[in-house]
Amino acid sequence: MAGKKKGKDKSEPQSVLYYFYTQERWDNWILTLKEMDFEGDPESEEMPEGLASLDNFTKDLNVSALKIIKLVDNGSYNQEMALAKLNEVEEIIMADLPEDELTDILGGVQMRFLVLFMSCKNYIRGEIGEGEIKNLVKEGRAISDEDPEAALKIAADIGAKVLDGGSCCGKYLRGDFENPTMFDDWLIEVDEMGESLKTLKNFDEQFGEA
Repeated sequence: MAGKKKGKDKSEPQSVLYYFYTQERWDNWILTLKEMDFEGDPESEEMPEGLASLDNFTKDLNVSALKIIKLVDNGSYNQEMALAKLNEVEEIIMADLPEDELTDILGGVQMRFLVLFMSCKNYIRGEIGEGEIKNLVKEGRAISDEDPEAALKIAADIGAKVLDGGSCCGKYLRGDFENPTMFDDWLIEVDEMGESLKTLKNFDEQFGEA
């Protein structure tokens, strides 16, 4: 459990003094996306370049945030340090957006990442929650339209469980959703969090354990 390594009062180790996400990185992504075509060729089966780049954009954000989780797990960061770093990333990602051609697209990205940041905070604080994932998915879908705030909290509980080693959410996302809810989008993000964690399996070797 992650909670065993969070309470130590320590200075930030030199091996992990690096930027997880910067304003410059975010701005560069935005400039890149503005040059992309999101419509694509209607006669082509290929994903429009804008959507493909947006997919890489969101994966990059996921990995950046989840590096903080890895540093909690290996004991390099205590709770206070981890939450401070996560807040720095969140302030960049969730800042007010200018009114332009990407406003709606980036607004959707921000809505999606509500569950990322809430899940990470729950995990860092050791608030994993009770209940089985399959039951939480059912509960979240049942209230998604009526109480989005409560549905987000349930999705974040699921996310924290995934960060703690649980499995979600591919099998709950099979089939075509004619009218996907925001809760479904949050489940997609939780699934992406799980996949991003797999890419960080060699994180300690890359950056050095404290």
